[in-house]
Amino acid sequence: MSIQSLPSGKTSRTSQTILSQSKFSRCVGRFIARDQLARDVACLLEFEDAVLSWNCRSLQLRHGFDTYSPDFVAERQHDVLVIDAVGQRRPPPWIAEAATSEGLAYRTMSRGDIDPIRLKNCKDLLQCSGGEVSLGDRVRLLSVLDEQSSLTLAESLTVFQETKPIRGLANMVVGRLIEIDLDTALIGPETVVRRHRG
Repeated sequence: MSIQSLPSGKTSRTSQTILSQSKFSRCVGRFIARDQLARDVACLLEFEDAVLSWNCRSLQLRHGFDTYSPDFVAERQHDVLVIDAVGQRRPPPWIAEAATSEGLAYRTMSRGDIDPIRLKNCKDLLQCSGGEVSLGDRVRLLSVLDEQSSLTLAESLTVFQETKPIRGLANMVVGRLIEIDLDTALIGPETVVRRHRG
């Protein structure tokens, strides 16, 4: 099942926050988040290798006369995952069973489920990304990585000649052409850059 084929849910404007000019490349449709926790989960979804694409509040699940739209629907290789960011607002108790009965996996994410280092790195990359990486810079960096297998971030930045280096690197990470460790430490000069192995 593709997330593009899921029914579009109707939601109340008062419960939504719309993030303008988002740089989410895997988000299908308009980005809508209920709160900061949901925005943070969206940042993580962009860098989750298993997630092919995702959208916001597009699914409407029913239980009797009640309806509910979870925060995210993420398409993965072999299934579709429904995600709720759970802060002060809690999803109805029937939601997991309703998702499962539709053949969907269901998961909640709270603030405690989010690694602050990974979140900061994801946010930094999204903030720095945007625009295009020139063909020359892309080919140069991928060629050097093919020869060397890895470079430090500082070494990688010296390869860019036509694109702003940090923007080019961020775009290539977001585009899953290269990868860096997002979990161990904050991104810095010694961060190792490799070709994406996804």
